[in-house]
Amino acid sequence: MKRLLRVLAIILLILGAVAAVVRLKLWRPLGGRATGERLARIRSSPQWNGRKFENRVPTTTLLPGSFVKMLRQQYSGDQERVPKSPIPIVNLTAADLAQRPPTGLRATWIGHATALLEIDGHKVLTDPIWSERCSPVGFAGPKRFHAPPISLAELGRVDAVVISHDHYDHLDMDTVRSLAANGTVFAVGLGIGAHLEKWGIKPEQIRELDWGEEARVGMLTLTSLPARHYSGRDVFDGDKTLWSSWSIRGPRHRVYFSGDTGYFDAMKDLGTQYGPFDLSVIKIGAYGDTWPHIHVTPEEAVKTHVAVGAKVLLPVHWGTFNLSYHDWFEPPERLLAAAAAARITTMVPRPGEQVNVPSAAYPAATWWR
Repeated sequence: MKRLLRVLAIILLILGAVAAVVRLKLWRPLGGRATGERLARIRSSPQWNGRKFENRVPTTTLLPGSFVKMLRQQYSGDQERVPKSPIPIVNLTAADLAQRPPTGLRATWIGHATALLEIDGHKVLTDPIWSERCSPVGFAGPKRFHAPPISLAELGRVDAVVISHDHYDHLDMDTVRSLAANGTVFAVGLGIGAHLEKWGIKPEQIRELDWGEEARVGMLTLTSLPARHYSGRDVFDGDKTLWSSWSIRGPRHRVYFSGDTGYFDAMKDLGTQYGPFDLSVIKIGAYGDTWPHIHVTPEEAVKTHVAVGAKVLLPVHWGTFNLSYHDWFEPPERLLAAAAAARITTMVPRPGEQVNVPSAAYPAATWWR
């Protein structure tokens, strides 16, 4: 009898595990898996090592032996990780976007890694997320500090979206589906097209690229460039899709978008080959001493800006979600100090604040204080 009970217990455990896997496979926000021609392209990529995508320099997602330290810092630190008062935003409407920028290039930080780039008559979004949480579920996960400064309805049609990788704070299913309904083209790394197609995005709206490959959208050239990061939307698909930084080139202007990345010396080659850039959009937040390879610090963001040969730096990936164990306001403070030391031009606009590039005067108010 005891033996029978043990056998039944094992069977129940196996069935439970199978059911959990099935639920994960069917849960739509997790996305899809590459098959057929898409999988063949992945396997032929120089970035594919036979099992997964890998960085061009040795990279560790979490430093060995630092897991306990990370948990201690994450859950018992005394930093101010959530603002004590509302974030000041500049609310926008369609009327604010109706007039094209006089310089041909205008940047608006929407929040987190999302920036609206109006470049040479086109509208481009970087890693758009309008959802309240960056999570596969609506009831848990990091919650926004502030609402987006413009609704998707007021934003109107966007010509192109560039996606740096498939983490939830960069690839948001509901936002992607809303934008796709207006015919937006999505430039993504290898494998990410499977997520989009599972969510109902038409194949003709997807440009799936390896590093060094490019796509044309109107008069723009979107080029997937190397980054130093990782990917995955569940425990079973780690590094099965490619992460990227991006070059966005129009007839007159060029923008570099870092996505999530750690610093690597070959960034200088990106500037030589695809720059100089009028604007860099570079992450500055969610860094930590237990994962130094995959997220630049504010000082490394300045180093990245200089390496790629950009003229003006717009910092992103901070001030919207609690994703690390530093004070929420620390990234811009460190950035401004590093920018002054390096004598580069940077700006830290409020969410929704439109900035023409070049400008006689960039936003200088330290509003987060």
